[in-house]
Amino acid sequence: MRIWVDLTNSPHVLVMRPLIAAMREDGHEVEVTARDFAQTLELCRRFGISHTAIGHHRGSRVASKGLGLVSRSLALARWARGRGFDIAMGHGSNDISVAAALLRIPSATAFDYEWARVQHQVNCRLARAVVVPEAIPPERLFGYGAKGKIRPYAGLKEEYYLSDFEPDAAVVAELGLSADRPLVVVRTPPEVSLYHRFENPLFPRILQRLAQRGAQTVVLPRTPNQRQEIARLGDFVIPEQAVDAQSLVALADLVVSAGGTMNREAVALGTPVFTTFEGRLGAVDEALLREGRLRKLDDPGQIEVERRPERSVLRIRRDPRELVTLLLSARSS
Repeated sequence: MRIWVDLTNSPHVLVMRPLIAAMREDGHEVEVTARDFAQTLELCRRFGISHTAIGHHRGSRVASKGLGLVSRSLALARWARGRGFDIAMGHGSNDISVAAALLRIPSATAFDYEWARVQHQVNCRLARAVVVPEAIPPERLFGYGAKGKIRPYAGLKEEYYLSDFEPDAAVVAELGLSADRPLVVVRTPPEVSLYHRFENPLFPRILQRLAQRGAQTVVLPRTPNQRQEIARLGDFVIPEQAVDAQSLVALADLVVSAGGTMNREAVALGTPVFTTFEGRLGAVDEALLREGRLRKLDDPGQIEVERRPERSVLRIRRDPRELVTLLLSARSS
């Protein structure tokens, strides 16, 4: 089978990496397109994912996002025409859903946050399979046109794509960090997301608290503007290029993140984690908060910087091929 995968944001590279590998191992031909946004192209290169770079992020305004969707979808359709794809898929990529519909190629979409309404009004209606965690009540997706298309999976998506992961301590030395001092990893707010459309006033106070407590703090910005702002706030470690963030998370004593993926990576890897997400909580995070596996940070004073005790973490490792099967079901729908 000829399969087309589109990657539009950094986390999508992580999610789709083992799925692409599994599909190729199973004899499928897989071609990948990727958008120039955040660390998407860097991560493709880091993981050795051959890809064709098409399009870039158009900015945070709704009109700009709409223009970006139209222009990149048309560019993808021009690229894909005549390549004989049997199915197209992505994790949260509206662009591939639109392009595949224009070319009458069956498509599948996946996501784990149900309140990105604008995005899901497009991808759920156009896709034949909607692959989501079973924690999301199906009725929350019916208004997007997903009824009859939902393919639920158990657990967290991070438990699938981190199934073969073991942390590499080399990243500590790579960033000039000390293995003997507390390490905190911070992920900035997703300022350009439609579901997170306001500045998080808590973020500068978090960095101030960490500086006061003497933590080794690695901050992972999403955009060049965020990088510049953080550099002005204090003496933090801000990687110049994509790093082994999963190893950082696994080796950290604490993670503080405004985005969903890194929060759930920390949960999956057994690292204490605070969320500062200010949008509407999705069902997955609601469940993690109830279970105490994720904590909400309302006041920087909640942060204590200390080495976490050495302990073995009982990790749940799930087979990425289970997600492959759900995505490929769009071909027969």
